[in-house]
Amino acid sequence: MSGKPFTPTAVDEHIGQRVQLRRVMMGLSQKDLAKICGVTFQQIQKYESAGNRISASRLFELSTALETPVSFFFSGLPGNMPETNRTGKIARVSEQKNDDPLSKNESLQLINLYWKLPNDEQRKIVMKMLKTLNGVE
Repeated sequence: MSGKPFTPTAVDEHIGQRVQLRRVMMGLSQKDLAKICGVTFQQIQKYESAGNRISASRLFELSTALETPVSFFFSGLPGNMPETNRTGKIARVSEQKNDDPLSKNESLQLINLYWKLPNDEQRKIVMKMLKTLNGVE
């Protein structure tokens, strides 16, 4: 170890956000995910906030626990070279969209609850209600 404090990159932050997104989509608490992975919930907090970098083996373990391919955590990163700052570290990966409804926990809870409905008929009723409330047919 070099003794220098860890400074997360934009990629670390992006992956942490994707871990949190998938965890919430699955209706898991940080404690639930920690138990599955055999770590403390504080460690999951650090991964999600990019306080700690996620190793390749841990990312693979998280992908298994969260029932998603490893590529999910990299989704949204640009295919070309990310912008770097004057030190050569990654400065920015992509613009954050604060108005993106999928970035809100409430949206993820709604999606999760929708897919937990027991049958297609109930999902159709909910969809029809939402369309009616929004004046869309």
